[in-house]
Amino acid sequence: MPEPLLIRYMQPLLAGRRAECFGIAHDAIRNGHAAADFMCDVVWPAMGQVDRLYRDDRISTAIENMACRINRTVADQLQAHLPSSVPKGKRVLVACADDVREEVGSQMVADLFQADGWELYFLGGGVPNDEILSLVGELRPHLLLIFGTKPQDVPEVRKLVELIREIGVCPTMNIVVSGGIFNRADGLWQEVGADVFAESARELIQIANELKPREPQPPRLGIVKKRRRRRRVLV
Repeated sequence: MPEPLLIRYMQPLLAGRRAECFGIAHDAIRNGHAAADFMCDVVWPAMGQVDRLYRDDRISTAIENMACRINRTVADQLQAHLPSSVPKGKRVLVACADDVREEVGSQMVADLFQADGWELYFLGGGVPNDEILSLVGELRPHLLLIFGTKPQDVPEVRKLVELIREIGVCPTMNIVVSGGIFNRADGLWQEVGADVFAESARELIQIANELKPREPQPPRLGIVKKRRRRRRVLV
């Protein structure tokens, strides 16, 4: 997607002009642009720019909120234009931070997975770790995507990954993280024990399709020691 289209979209987006943003998306589809390309090359980077501007205190909370909700509606409209692919026989479970911005990004990724032929289960945000663990055991997905983690939620993501691996539920499932703090902190995905990191929506779909089933690994030494210490205390 050419850069001028992103620039044209950003101007009304930051001004809160919903109808103009909707019109740009509609005209792009009518003129032959693929809905997936508009998602990946316009809405996605627009979200990133809004997030950076907000974190740098260059736009207000009001502007950020309006932009996020415009992007969500545009993403909803684009979803209807995504093609349907032959089912791949693969299942993905998508969870995200309990935040409007991150739900928009994770929703777009979920829509792209579904259009690509994946069997999709989209949780959204605010789901407790034990319920995610239960769903992993029930659905046995090939992939768990944790999207848009906020800095304060990193310990909970680490706990979830450790819990899944320690219990051994769905041991061949890959855990992928993307968005949020993981896009800003190099190597953090490895520290929480994830199998893969992807920065963009397009990269996520590509990596997911290339991933082989995970080879089960023994729990990390730190986890084993903690468990043993807990046993000794209880005894």
